[in-house]
Amino acid sequence: MECKICELRQRQFYCESCLRNHLRDFRLQTQHFSKDRDEQVSRACMALKGIEGARVTRAGVASCQKGVEELAGGLAKLRKDNDAKRERLRRLRESLAARRRTLSAARLLPAPPLDNLTAKETQELNALSTALARARSGLVQELVEVFHVVEVGGRPPLGGKAGTKGEWTIGDLILPVPGDIRRYPTDHINAVITHAIHFLGLLTLYLGVKLPFETVWTGKKIGVGQPWIGAGKGGESGSWAKWTTKHPLHLSSSSSSSSSPSSPTAPLPPSTLASISASTATLVPPTEPQASFTTAFAMLLYNVCYLAHTQSVEIPLSQAGDALRNLWAVCCSGELGRRSHETTPLLPPPTPPAFPLDFAQLLQATTASPAGRGRRRAVGGGAIRGADGEDSSSSVRSPRRQERYGRERIVEEEGWEVVDDNAGEDGFG
Repeated sequence: MECKICELRQRQFYCESCLRNHLRDFRLQTQHFSKDRDEQVSRACMALKGIEGARVTRAGVASCQKGVEELAGGLAKLRKDNDAKRERLRRLRESLAARRRTLSAARLLPAPPLDNLTAKETQELNALSTALARARSGLVQELVEVFHVVEVGGRPPLGGKAGTKGEWTIGDLILPVPGDIRRYPTDHINAVITHAIHFLGLLTLYLGVKLPFETVWTGKKIGVGQPWIGAGKGGESGSWAKWTTKHPLHLSSSSSSSSSPSSPTAPLPPSTLASISASTATLVPPTEPQASFTTAFAMLLYNVCYLAHTQSVEIPLSQAGDALRNLWAVCCSGELGRRSHETTPLLPPPTPPAFPLDFAQLLQATTASPAGRGRRRAVGGGAIRGADGEDSSSSVRSPRRQERYGRERIVEEEGWEVVDDNAGEDGFG
């Protein structure tokens, strides 16, 4: 028969009375089986009560046995660790006994003399210093050849005595003494001073010597821009450490063309101020360019004299103005490269009390101007002036000009006298 709703064909169909009867039968059967189930459960519980004590006993025994096995494993591991530690203790005792025997045997031996070891180390250090000095001397010789430091009329050989005639050149340019600087063009002075700065910088680099005055460049790199010079860190000796203000180590066209020494120089570019502001020194544009350049040139001469002192070459105040001659004397020194600020034997920091030259005296001798401070006497009774209107017979003069003008004396306002042709300590001869 087919259902009118799901349209599925069914095999059996029951009426309500039949379904009611079937449900009653199922309910009766369920109640009967429930009684049988409860009866069986009660019987099982009664049976289990008889063996419950034995089961609890067996569980306790199993738990104790497991604990015993764990303890046995831990004991075995502990015994193994103890054996390893006993073996290590035995080895340490044997090593300690061997060291004690070695120490006892060493105590029985005579102590080695320390003088021999000290002498050996000193000998090796001296050999190393000699080799280093030889290498520095070779570098300096190559440096002299590269910069072509010669004396006009011939250069003496290395190790010989510098000549007394002629002027000295570097890179085929004459570096005059401070009194003759106005006789040369500005470009010539700037070029030869740049050569001298490079030569002095490389020379101090090879020799490992720190100079009192430090040179900086406006281009923030070595050789780029214009050089300025000022004092670094130092002590009271030599009275140079207070000159921390940077001075221009170059001449500008405005200062060279003007006849008045009080005309201002060109202001510094911003890059210069930025590059020098990081240092401890102050850089102030000079109000008197010629005086500021003279101060800077005196600083350069002081560096040369101190470098000569470190290489056992003593330069008096009267000879401090000839920078290239003094540098050549440094390169010809027999103690060249033996002492420095970087290797043993160490030099004391600049400048030690043993260095006799005082920067104030050098600056006074460099900047002495006869036209403004005193009256000068010359052969023929007249004052000799240069093309720029300045008195050409400054207290700093080359030897040939001294022979030409003869004996001259400058009387200073403070009572300090400078004799130009005298080889004393009052000026450059």
